[in-house]
Amino acid sequence: MSALALSVLLSLVSAVAYAGGAIVQEQVAVSSARSEYAPLRRPDWWAAVALNGLGGLLHVVALAYGPLSLVQPLGALTIVFALPMAALFVGRRAGATAWRGAIMATVGLAGLLSLVGASDAQSLDTAQRVAVALATAGAVVALMIAGRAAHRHPAVRSMLLATASGIAFGMSSVFTKTVAVDWTGGVSGADLPSLAVIGVLATAGMLLSQASYRGAGLAAPLATLTVVNPVVAAVVGITMFGETFRYGTTGTALALSCGVVAAGGLILLTTERIARTERESGAREGAVTAAESAASGSPAVLAPGGSVPAVAALALLPEPAPADGVAAALGTVPRQPVAALSDKVLVSSPAPDSPAGEPYEGLEAPTPDEPPLTYGPFYGGPFVPLPVLDGRRVRIRS
Repeated sequence: MSALALSVLLSLVSAVAYAGGAIVQEQVAVSSARSEYAPLRRPDWWAAVALNGLGGLLHVVALAYGPLSLVQPLGALTIVFALPMAALFVGRRAGATAWRGAIMATVGLAGLLSLVGASDAQSLDTAQRVAVALATAGAVVALMIAGRAAHRHPAVRSMLLATASGIAFGMSSVFTKTVAVDWTGGVSGADLPSLAVIGVLATAGMLLSQASYRGAGLAAPLATLTVVNPVVAAVVGITMFGETFRYGTTGTALALSCGVVAAGGLILLTTERIARTERESGAREGAVTAAESAASGSPAVLAPGGSVPAVAALALLPEPAPADGVAAALGTVPRQPVAALSDKVLVSSPAPDSPAGEPYEGLEAPTPDEPPLTYGPFYGGPFVPLPVLDGRRVRIRS
């Protein structure tokens, strides 16, 4: 078996191992309590760790035997293999968008595989490693500064940070290939700086990817990271490791076209998976809220995002009409002339036993069993309050 075929086989097995580990990890996360970060007592979690470790080891060996421009893009088959494996082992069916994305990614990567030419394994000398490390650090720092400057535009900031994360991950694979090629002749302590660079770039890529998700969702950053990572590694492999495509310029153009098709398929796969995850999460939250409402005795009200308690649903009700609107509604009542209403107004009158001309200070207070009239009817209109008058004095203002 040739070195190219061996690297392809190792890359495919690595992608299958990564996909299996991801599926097992997801099942463990769903069935475990929310407070558990690493359920060490569960054997299936250790099985997921073993699968991920096997995938990483096979990927490193594939980089030692095959071209970087092929091995790194084949790593994206993890998302493609996860579809049939999830349907077979978990019973989860994928949508039409996911299958279209899987077909596009498979066709693009197959075309790229058919165009990659055989080449000898090469490594980078000390000067090239220093130059690549400095260039990578400069590009990542520049994108971080640009993302900080674009803090008022979350979408732009997210794309910049995701691009920086993809560059960091791709260049960590470049240094991994360099160390793997060096170690084919024996382990050497001269590769310790390269190992340190791998650790720094992998950590930076992880932190940048996490920061890119804040404020802009998950779909766009993850799709950008998935595409930028293999593209950067392939460019470095072609320019610095002597990797070529068949048929000269025509083959290079076809390889670029296949890369675009594969990238489009990966974007479809990523966005469809995230949308399905968000729908499942919303359904679970709605079920939990309904259960809590039933336990507390408060009825739940259906809302666009699920069911919410009735108390919280009050916030969804429209606000009451303003006072101006009420006044406008009252203004539609036809008004009657004042002259026609003047004889209809009922007001308090002097008590029959009060002598005329008696001083005001000498008058007695009204008895409790004869309360004063406080409301007078306006015929044809609503009841309105009138001034409260006692039974000894009449005060009419014109």
